[in-house]
Amino acid sequence: MTISQMTEAIRSGALTSRELVSQYISKIEMNKHLNTVIELNLDAPTIADGLDTAADKKGALYGVPILVKDNINTGDRMHTSAGSVALAENIAPEDAPIVRLLREAGAVILGKTNMTEFANYMTDGSMPNGYSSRGGQTLNLFDPDTDPSGSSTGSAVAVAAGLCAAAIGTETCGSIISPAQCAGIVGIKPTIGLVSSSGVIPISFTLDTPGPMARCVEDAGLLLGVLAGREYPNRYGVELSKTRIGICRMFTDDTDSEWLAANERLIGIMRELGAECIELPEHSIKIDKFMYHIMKNEFKYGINTYLKTLCNPALPQNLRDIIEFNESHSEVALKYGQDNLVDADKTTSGEMTETLYAEALIAREAAIRDFNKLFDENRIDVFFMLAANSGLGAWTGFPSMTIPIGRTSTRLPIGSFFVARRYEENVLLRVTGEIEPALCKVIK
Repeated sequence: MTISQMTEAIRSGALTSRELVSQYISKIEMNKHLNTVIELNLDAPTIADGLDTAADKKGALYGVPILVKDNINTGDRMHTSAGSVALAENIAPEDAPIVRLLREAGAVILGKTNMTEFANYMTDGSMPNGYSSRGGQTLNLFDPDTDPSGSSTGSAVAVAAGLCAAAIGTETCGSIISPAQCAGIVGIKPTIGLVSSSGVIPISFTLDTPGPMARCVEDAGLLLGVLAGREYPNRYGVELSKTRIGICRMFTDDTDSEWLAANERLIGIMRELGAECIELPEHSIKIDKFMYHIMKNEFKYGINTYLKTLCNPALPQNLRDIIEFNESHSEVALKYGQDNLVDADKTTSGEMTETLYAEALIAREAAIRDFNKLFDENRIDVFFMLAANSGLGAWTGFPSMTIPIGRTSTRLPIGSFFVARRYEENVLLRVTGEIEPALCKVIK
């Protein structure tokens, strides 16, 4: 059942929000082993009851249960911790703007999803994806021994397992796209700035963005419209005959052969649907130099600023306090260390005055110009990458999207990676909305 079908059923009386909430809570309890939900909203059944008895049942998400990532503020009884035991007692003073928009659209916030701690910024690669000191390890739905990716791991797995109607994740670099690919769901990393990141425990205000994670393109587009305060088409039917899709074959040296084969097959499907697929030349958009300096400098500033907004003396007041809390609770908090936190605290001022930071911002602007040039010179509407690499869209702020396109021989999902020009999410939704039905025969 799509989100639109749910809201229609609730409005007609064929279904109640309370029934949906109860069903999803039962499924969450039955799938506790996956460790997707870090905390349930104890008020969700009561909220659903209020929606069921209301006379005016308006809103694109009316009565629909949505899960949100544990780094997003909710002004209720739930905690917002980014998976950290250091922030386990944090009760946010108010909803993040995106949560307010969800509630205004009639959504029931069902709970918070587990995530890689501090959105995978706590350590330099030693912490497993989907692990947090507060929430433990989220498992891959299809194989508990396979990396589920992160950092929006709980959101992705919960959607794939049918534990919610949809979920909200956040991304700095790949944290929506990659776990969505691994879970076999639809994920959208919006243009930076399209969706508010205020009230989200930050890594980088230059690069962070929340985004929707859903089971189908229609649901993802509907949810994005609510988060962005605009409407996107939820019905498709426009042929791809006037769409130019740029095919990028870079970064595929280490890509799995079954992944490549599925994405090659997708190129054939897009051509059959009328798209003009253009083979792109190798390009040299440099992103690896600047991204780490932006993250490191903005993280210290951002986390210190966020903690000030809480006005809670019982919580850590700055990054140094978090580090010291973790050190004094090392048995629980430091299973995999905290080298990124220590590095950011020791090597940056927290005022973002470092020369390397300024140079990194300049380098990012150059990368944005280069990526725009790639679109312009090749006259493409959509950039399609055969590799799972999600860096280009993330670091330049361009919107990215993935839809499931197949399975491996061991039944693991295979995803895709599309990028459009900034603020052209409508193009991504149109293209993927046309492709999705054609994939039904491929994904079984």
